[in-house]
Amino acid sequence: MIKNPELLAPGGDIDSIKAAIAAGADAVYCGLNRFNARNRADNLTVDDLIGVIRLAHRNSCQVFLTLNIILIEEEIAALVSLLNTIVNTGLDGVIVQDFGLLYLLNENFKNLKIHASTQLTTHNEGQILFLRKLNVDRVNLCRELNLNEITHLTSFAHAHEMRTEIFVHGSHCLCFSGICYMSSVQNGTSGNRGRCGQPCRDEYITTSQGKTYPLNLKDISTFFDLRELVKSGVDSLKIEGRIKKFHYVYAVVDAWRKQIDNLYKYDIIGQDNTSLRTMFNRGFSNGFFQGKIHKNMFVDNPRDNSAWNLAEHNGNSSGKGIELAKKTIYDERSEIIRQVKKTTAHLSTGKIPVKISISGKSGTPLTVTVTTEDFSFTLSSESVLVRRAVQRSCKEIASSNQRRTESSLENKKPAKDHLGPDAMHKTFRVLKSSGYQLENIRLQDLEKGLFLPFKEIKQLQRAVIITLNDLDTFTTPVTLPRTVKPEKEKITASLSVVISSEKDIHLCDESTADVYFQLPDCLQEKCSELKNLFLSNPHLTPIFPSILLEEHFTAAVDLLGHIQPRQVITNNTGIAYYAWKMKIPWIAGPYLNLVNSHGLKCLKESFNCSGAFISNELGKMQIKGIQKPTKFNLFYSIYHPLLLMTSRQCLFHNVSGCSKKFMDKHCFQGCKKSATLSNLRKEVFYLNKELHCFNRLYNSNNFLNTEIVGDIPDMFTSFFIDLRDVKTETAAEDKSLLLSMFSQLLHKKSGAKEKIDELISPTTNSQYKKGI
Repeated sequence: MIKNPELLAPGGDIDSIKAAIAAGADAVYCGLNRFNARNRADNLTVDDLIGVIRLAHRNSCQVFLTLNIILIEEEIAALVSLLNTIVNTGLDGVIVQDFGLLYLLNENFKNLKIHASTQLTTHNEGQILFLRKLNVDRVNLCRELNLNEITHLTSFAHAHEMRTEIFVHGSHCLCFSGICYMSSVQNGTSGNRGRCGQPCRDEYITTSQGKTYPLNLKDISTFFDLRELVKSGVDSLKIEGRIKKFHYVYAVVDAWRKQIDNLYKYDIIGQDNTSLRTMFNRGFSNGFFQGKIHKNMFVDNPRDNSAWNLAEHNGNSSGKGIELAKKTIYDERSEIIRQVKKTTAHLSTGKIPVKISISGKSGTPLTVTVTTEDFSFTLSSESVLVRRAVQRSCKEIASSNQRRTESSLENKKPAKDHLGPDAMHKTFRVLKSSGYQLENIRLQDLEKGLFLPFKEIKQLQRAVIITLNDLDTFTTPVTLPRTVKPEKEKITASLSVVISSEKDIHLCDESTADVYFQLPDCLQEKCSELKNLFLSNPHLTPIFPSILLEEHFTAAVDLLGHIQPRQVITNNTGIAYYAWKMKIPWIAGPYLNLVNSHGLKCLKESFNCSGAFISNELGKMQIKGIQKPTKFNLFYSIYHPLLLMTSRQCLFHNVSGCSKKFMDKHCFQGCKKSATLSNLRKEVFYLNKELHCFNRLYNSNNFLNTEIVGDIPDMFTSFFIDLRDVKTETAAEDKSLLLSMFSQLLHKKSGAKEKIDELISPTTNSQYKKGI
């Protein structure tokens, strides 16, 4: 039998964490009241976290802290202060999305293990290599991957000394994580900031298919697939649910714990998931995991479906059957709540009492004995104690013929007593920040009048913390150097244009703008054609998409190596890794979510990145605070269709309909269609499926931000305009004229902005106005 996978449970508050521990979780993941992707959860204070770590470790459970959001420039100082506080607490790992945070961890907090969040959208080999170079220890694989893909990537990760985890139960996003901007655009609440308003689960005007919640997916549950999960070699099975209550966490963790234990002890997979069905759920699906992406993965109700699902499972979904199911659920939840409260009553996150005894005499090392409720240990200084000498406070006289005077001798002062009661209490009160309560310090066996260099006392203090918290090393507090603004350089921004059709290549000849060609998601079948395109048009620069699965990623790497472009833009870090290895200059695309200076430094210093797009989610002042590295270019898209989500699922099933119940290979390669969808506020969304591409959802109004050209001069090397034929409400017909007008805008020609506003309408720049 392959090794037992870790069972990783959510902890939105202390009660849920206690419930997870009591139910048998091997690890819990939790967030603080800042810097995490579940702002709606109760979350923890720093003191709570320290108590949780102590409680979990006493019960053979690990604790991972979620710092899985993108971080704006003004938050970096507070983040470093937080890291200084938690780095020596024994925390088992941090879950990360932001490249700036990855940079800070690698530079300053090397004893913290790094886990790559699902927000980093990891789905191919190159991304694993990219993250490994940034010393990531574990990666959460995309929820959209099937068993074969999970097995392959897990084997690849293990070969490169990385571990994998996957979500096995809980809510399921319709969009690939990390590149969903629907809540950001619609509500000003970014999912990349932990503030997703879940507009995909909103009620919409009834579609032609009779659906009012057409974008609402069922919950993921691979409960009956455990044997296949174990065979895949995946290291951790992760349960979603940090905004769920403690009884939910207990019931779900308990069910999975029993399922895992039964497989390992008796080689049995239980076929009864009633305990899961009685907890909040929207119905269950394992469609992505099984590689069967089908219509039944949707449910036309985003709320708790537990009663209806249980009634259907019991074979009686009539009104009476549902009422009976509701009563059963109420009774079972009440019993679980009572049981969990009783089971967790003895679990405390309070500080653990510590007693310290300090002893020593002249000529022997200083000995520190530390005793807790669980264990005791003794540490000794490297040097021996000596009699405390009198230190001279007067300066040596430079002239050799002068003698010390009697008055100078009267100014002699005793050395500071670092071994006295007050000094010892001050030295070891730091244990409080590691979850311990210093009860007393016993000094009776320490001979008086002794001296030991303060440096060695400090080393003993750190050794005590290292031993108590089972650390490899002690990390000293970090202070970031004061930022020195470089001298303002004069930058004349150029114009760049994005196309995706060969019929638009003529635009290359109509202006001095650089022309970039957006590649499709499914590259394998198009690879030969694209090689010819780029070799015939060497002035075209490829843009690689965010999602490149298995054979399409292989084809993308082949294309990159074959055409050897002068540079590339990539929204996929796997391509970034191979561009770096091939010494091809590369630019980090707009969907890599770069929002701070440290993120730019991370990419430049680790992968020789030549430039990056600043995220369109940022507001004006947030952009102004960013400082680029030397010899590094910044880019910004001032006009583009507003992409809200990219999905492996078919978005048309519940909107305009599709004759197929299951998606197949032809759907990705050969399907081309569009449709619209309106919510109850009568806001319109555009569904778009292009050949060789995933399903996408667009905002009705394109993004247009001409203000930034004047607002923030001398920052961007080039401004991009996206002239692809993506159908939205925004009308922009004459591409040649648009190109001319945008060029005039950058050259500060009078009337250019007004003419652009006439040519392109309606538009929005709400993200630039609001920021994140």
